[in-house]
Amino acid sequence: MSIDVRASTPLAADSEPSAWVCRFASLLAPSATVLDVACGGGRHSRYFAGRGHAVLAVDRDASRLSLLAGIYGIKTQVVDLEGAAWPFGQQRFGGIVVTHYLFRPLLPHLINALEPGAIFIYETFAQGQQELGRPSNPDFLLRAGELLDCVRGFCRVVAYEDIFEKSPRPRYVQRICAVRDDQPVPSMG
Repeated sequence: MSIDVRASTPLAADSEPSAWVCRFASLLAPSATVLDVACGGGRHSRYFAGRGHAVLAVDRDASRLSLLAGIYGIKTQVVDLEGAAWPFGQQRFGGIVVTHYLFRPLLPHLINALEPGAIFIYETFAQGQQELGRPSNPDFLLRAGELLDCVRGFCRVVAYEDIFEKSPRPRYVQRICAVRDDQPVPSMG
């Protein structure tokens, strides 16, 4: 089980997209379809749709997804990514964005779902956060270098951070932006 910390922290305003996500959005091909994982209220779905991308916004909370109803370019899908098989089969995406969500068994599926040249943007809390507050469970905190390890051999890292931030609120965070290479995809064994 994982935790979606967006609803439980003041950092989680669903109105403004993450600066990290915005920084690398221009790397997406103009025709790229974006998968917004655990999208919550859809701040990143709205952002990418506003940039002209087709977006598939997924979350297990249908009421949150209903906030995206009728927005041009956004399709929504209620999905429990933790309690069922990978719901997208062999479907590939031109970009995948994940913020403030961690379920480790999902990571290989996300890498597998990137088409060659696709952009992978991920940002969530890291070890050290437990000293500051929520989330504090190690299951929900990235270990040092964990995002680097999950893309190694499959993606070229564009940027990576594993840092402590003082503002807007003290927190430990890990972020990556990576581009999918043409290497074989990880085994889903």
